[in-house]
Amino acid sequence: MQYDWGQNKRYNDYSSYIKRTFGERVQKVSVNAGFTCPNRDGSKGKGGCAFCNNSTFNPSYCGPELSIVEQIEKGTSFFRPKYKTQRYLAYFQAYSNTYGETAYLLEQYQQALNHPQVTGIVLGTRPDCISDDLLLHLKEWQKDYYIAIELGAESTSDATLQQINRGHNYAETVDAAQRIAAVGIPVGLHLILGLPGEDRAQLLQHASEVSQLPINFLKLHQLQIVKGSAFAKLYDASPDYFNLYTAEDFIELVVDFLELMDPRIVMERFISQAPHDLLIAPKWGLKNFEFVTKVEKRLAERDSWQGKRYNG
Repeated sequence: MQYDWGQNKRYNDYSSYIKRTFGERVQKVSVNAGFTCPNRDGSKGKGGCAFCNNSTFNPSYCGPELSIVEQIEKGTSFFRPKYKTQRYLAYFQAYSNTYGETAYLLEQYQQALNHPQVTGIVLGTRPDCISDDLLLHLKEWQKDYYIAIELGAESTSDATLQQINRGHNYAETVDAAQRIAAVGIPVGLHLILGLPGEDRAQLLQHASEVSQLPINFLKLHQLQIVKGSAFAKLYDASPDYFNLYTAEDFIELVVDFLELMDPRIVMERFISQAPHDLLIAPKWGLKNFEFVTKVEKRLAERDSWQGKRYNG
């Protein structure tokens, strides 16, 4: 059976999107440009989000003590022996990568784009850190490069966002997604499933809410308790405050979530993987590709697919 996204995989997957867009394999390589974010530098708060230790998603080769080009060289060295002619997307991942003066931001991005094997950039950021001035410049750059922006939404519930010290509300996520889409830049969203206070019905409601947005991609994350975060201290004192999923239960949740998702939205990821030395709980012992295989198996067992219960 061929689904709405043009192939027989039961969900609209990111690797197929990349092949459709570029006609070949293109790999993301992470970059740390040394940015911060507004709920760390005091403009909105201190200490960051309750779940966050930025080291959990910043690869070891990414350090602001290295130049952006040096980081790209290190990152691409892992793939170069096998994929000698492969092109790359520089993924500005650490903290909020659209937070700052436009001229300075563009200077950092241009360093990455000057690398001969980099064909575009992906900017990870917050919904409250997107200026119209920056969007207009990036729109012009699209004539020559691939540009995409990823927004850390984390939840569609304002009560949850306040509880986790996020420093923005969901209306700002909606506004940012609409403004980015309006200038023709692909936009992605991050959601954490399993944040305290959100029951299964509310988690599935997230699927319906984000399906109404003009987004191109979605990344799901299971809630992880990691060392160095505010949640780590709370977990140590009151572990019952959290309802952490088993891998099997999270697979069922992902399948239910997919059934409600707009089939046009590319599912870029289902889980995140904190480094073993930082992860406190839950410890599933599954790599990303192993989890994906289990999701695909469960979709087949349930004769299900992305958008099966979507009401557009």
